[in-house]
Amino acid sequence: MFIVKYRKIFFTISIITIALSFYAMATKGFNAGIDFKGGSIIEVSYDKRPDIETLISALNGAGFEGARVQMAGDSDVMIKTRALSEIDRQKLTQTIAINGTKMEEKKFSSIGPTVGAELRAKAWYAIVLVILGIVLFIAYAFRHVSEPISSWKYGMITTATLLHDIIVPAGVFVWLGKEVDTLFVVALLSIMGISVHDTIVVFDRIRENLKLRVSNDFATTVGTSLRQTFTRSINTSLTVMLVLATLFFFGPTSTKDFSLILWIGIAVGTYSSVFIASPLLVVLEKRQNK
Repeated sequence: MFIVKYRKIFFTISIITIALSFYAMATKGFNAGIDFKGGSIIEVSYDKRPDIETLISALNGAGFEGARVQMAGDSDVMIKTRALSEIDRQKLTQTIAINGTKMEEKKFSSIGPTVGAELRAKAWYAIVLVILGIVLFIAYAFRHVSEPISSWKYGMITTATLLHDIIVPAGVFVWLGKEVDTLFVVALLSIMGISVHDTIVVFDRIRENLKLRVSNDFATTVGTSLRQTFTRSINTSLTVMLVLATLFFFGPTSTKDFSLILWIGIAVGTYSSVFIASPLLVVLEKRQNK
């Protein structure tokens, strides 16, 4: 199949996107949300909502410089700022009541910097543990496969593709200046689950074709397996991406970033499962036979 034949092109594309992602992370850094660095968020609903410039000007004048203002729906406003005391909260509420405009406070939450740091550490632990669990599962599931590629190599390649699948979406989010919060971590964990599912489907077909001895050439067996699973993988991913696109364009503001990173992650995960993971098996097989 052309995927195996032209694997160097697909490898190059992935290397470039990963390099750009690391460059973005190194130069711009993650825009941590209040979940990870601490802060306060207030959501209010106006009878007659003021424009964003008026709100920002009022907040800056009242000493809330750097506050992020986000419009939601037709009448709601979300404001994210530093961690506020009760006195600061009351001052903020008075400030955004522009000219006595009638409004209703719908939500207020505050997270201290210590809690934010703890959540950040737990997020990393969750990602590492999920990757470790997936690798162990792959190694166990393919424990009877020893020729021409050992089972642990399937797990190693799965790990590489999983890292690929979370690094690239994370890099895109950094480029876009999007805020990283707990929903971002949930999205990354979801991406890994969906991506590994696609990878296992292809690997399982390779395992079955090895048992059936469809060819004495491993590269041909991999190409045949990819051809047999290609349509299924693409159609499944496109269906999910269509739903996520609908959620992004027509869903609430609070889920836009979540649906966006999932959309990117599923696209990248499908690419890696089809164009990276299986061709890497061919590369390892050829190197060990040299």
